[in-house]
Amino acid sequence: MMNSRERLLTALDHREADRIPFDLGSIQVSGIHEIAYRNLRRALGLPETAVTLCDTIQQLALVEDDLVERLGIDTRGLYPLNSHNWGIVEEDMGDYWAYHDEWGITHHRPKENGFYYSIVDVPLPKYDITAEDLAQLSWPDMGAKWRVDGLRQQAEQFRAAGYAVVLKDAFAGIFEFAQRIVGMENLLLMMSLDEAAAGLLFDKMLELKLAYWQTALTELGDLVDVVTYADDYGTQVSQLISPAMFRQQIKPRVRQVLALQAKLAPHARRLFHSDGNVRPLIPDFIEIGVDILNPVQGTAVNMNPLDLKREYGRELVFWGGGVDTQGILPNGTPQEVKDDVRRNIDALAPGGGYVFNTVHNIQADVPPENIIAMWQALQEYGVY
Repeated sequence: MMNSRERLLTALDHREADRIPFDLGSIQVSGIHEIAYRNLRRALGLPETAVTLCDTIQQLALVEDDLVERLGIDTRGLYPLNSHNWGIVEEDMGDYWAYHDEWGITHHRPKENGFYYSIVDVPLPKYDITAEDLAQLSWPDMGAKWRVDGLRQQAEQFRAAGYAVVLKDAFAGIFEFAQRIVGMENLLLMMSLDEAAAGLLFDKMLELKLAYWQTALTELGDLVDVVTYADDYGTQVSQLISPAMFRQQIKPRVRQVLALQAKLAPHARRLFHSDGNVRPLIPDFIEIGVDILNPVQGTAVNMNPLDLKREYGRELVFWGGGVDTQGILPNGTPQEVKDDVRRNIDALAPGGGYVFNTVHNIQADVPPENIIAMWQALQEYGVY
């Protein structure tokens, strides 16, 4: 019988392992909301614990060892210190909590039914930015070694226990995080009307991104099996920006990030996360060195799992797509959950090249019986 790391590496080599590898919580887009996590532990008869959040903005729980063992999770994640899990001081504003992060971004979370934080203010809310504007902002030191302090010991422990080790990025992708600096509308105006101004901001994001990966992989590169990059380009039906705009303004910069990852950790596979319909961009992802596509949102237009596997299954590993988290997982019956899991496994698993996870994070409203049904279906249909 394979251990978890052997199982994952076999899948990443596009070969069939003993069973499909299972990921839950190795990165900030494959996790579980702390409310759903508490409910799941209770349903499984595991002891009540003080839940640690690995991502305060999304209210994601750090999956503990006993649940990892109980569910046979194959992956363990390394979380660098960043604005989602470090230096967080929540201010009581009456009806909501407020948090001002190291980037100068303000987040709010309602006290009533506030399942996560949302951005309400950005540090540079304008579209006609200049180099002087960027120079006046207080940028965090993303290359600081303290962000990864202690992670090497964790990685060694995970590796010794036979788990696959995943290292997440320290902040969202170049396109997505630029939106958090100036606002989404302003960024899209810049990209359309003043490409040079947008380029100034993208270049700053690239500089910080390279600084993080240089430090992180110098320290951890020999111990990680998967490195990540997350940048959302897709909607339910199309893309947030045109493929031409992506190729002109974003792709060359992302290529540099992935190239540095490959240089510093040549054995590690590169996971690329983007929600929604990214079908026109998949050949571009492959060209710049993406090995793994996540989350495989099969309900989005042109993202049918069977078609994706047929067209790109020799070049890409699919990580996710195990069950629809928008409709079926929170609202379906346990049998409907099992049926959806089986359909997706039948489409994505043959020949290897597949890692099971939900389509993005398990949200607060998902009943524990549906999570258990998902897991049971994986045990039944996920054996090769």
